[in-house]
Amino acid sequence: MTINKTQDQNTLTLQVEGRLDTVTAPELEAEIKGGLDGAERLVFDFGRLEYISSAGLRVLLTAQKAMNKQGGEMTVTGCSEDILDILEITGFSQILTVE
Repeated sequence: MTINKTQDQNTLTLQVEGRLDTVTAPELEAEIKGGLDGAERLVFDFGRLEYISSAGLRVLLTAQKAMNKQGGEMTVTGCSEDILDILEITGFSQILTVE
């Protein structure tokens, strides 16, 4: 998994490429924890994400809770049909803002 992190004013964007699974989820979680201070908006760009497991979904849920707590918003963008299907089946598409 590769994570490209960009900060634009109050928006933190994390472009995730590869597989977000049990092995790689802690890396993404560490990136999020280290970058949310002062962020009003968190964007996950999943345009190059190939797979997401339950561990990856847990990271998304944790990030959403953190953004809610600090009064910010979180968006997931660029999902492939496979990733969208996973978000739909698990009900995460009802919890998260998916564009």
